[in-house]
Amino acid sequence: MKSTQSRSEADHYPIVFLGAGPGDPELITLKGRRLLDQADVVVYAGSLVNAALLNGIKATCHDSASLDLEGIMELLAQGYARGQRVVRLHTGDPAIYGAIREQMQWLDSRRIAYEVVPGVSSAFASAAALKVELTVPEVTQTVIFTRQAGRTPVPERESLRNLARTQATMCIFLSVSMIATVVADLLEGGYPPATPIAVVEKASWPDQQIVRGTLADIAETLGNSRIRKTAMIVVGPALAQESTIASKLYDAAFSHEYR
Repeated sequence: MKSTQSRSEADHYPIVFLGAGPGDPELITLKGRRLLDQADVVVYAGSLVNAALLNGIKATCHDSASLDLEGIMELLAQGYARGQRVVRLHTGDPAIYGAIREQMQWLDSRRIAYEVVPGVSSAFASAAALKVELTVPEVTQTVIFTRQAGRTPVPERESLRNLARTQATMCIFLSVSMIATVVADLLEGGYPPATPIAVVEKASWPDQQIVRGTLADIAETLGNSRIRKTAMIVVGPALAQESTIASKLYDAAFSHEYR
C-alpha cells in the first residue's frame, strides 16, 4: 500500500482500490463489503463486476467500461476533492491484471491519497471450482500466473513456451480465445500431450462452466462448448490428482514447529 497525502486525513478519505472477488458476491472480503456500503462514489470495472455487489448501496455508481484512464481518474479525483468516500472496484484481486499501476501513478503525481484492499483472485476461485490443490508435494511446488501474448505483448523470456519448461502449475489469464496457440506453445515448451488442463468460465458465478481435458484434446473440446471469454485456463500435473504423496504437515511422524 502506498499513500501520499496533500491534506489531512480529516479532510479527505483515501481513494480505495478494492478487489471485488471473482463474481460470487459472498466472496468479497468483510472489509471490502464494509467499504462498499460506506462509499459515496463507486467506479466499477463494467460487466466483469457482479452487479449484485452494488445492490442497495448508497453510492453513486459509474461503469468504467466506456471510459479511458483520464475519464476514470477524473471521477475518482472529483470525489476525493469533495471529501467523499471513493471506491475503485476491480474484479478478482486488483494486483493481477488490474491495470492499477497507471492509476496509482496518476494519483501519486497529484499527491492524492489512496489504499489498496485485496480480493479473491479468479485463479483461486477456479481452483476451488475444480476441487484441486495447485501445489502437490514432489510433483510441483510452483504456481505461475501468466497470459498468452495478444494485442498486449509478453516478454519473450515469459512466453508460455519458455515458462512451460518448469512443468509447474499455470493459471493462464485472458487467453481462452487463443486456446490453439496456448496449447501449441505449452507442447513446444515441454508439457506432454497427456498433461491435464481445465478451463473455468466465470468461476463462482451462477452460470459457471468447466471444461476438462488434456493438451491433446482441449482445443477441440473447448470448441464444442459455449465458452468464449472470461475464462481461466489451469494446466499442469497437479490437476491429475494421481499422486498419493501426502503433505508432511499432518504426518504423525513428522516433527515441526508449525501446524
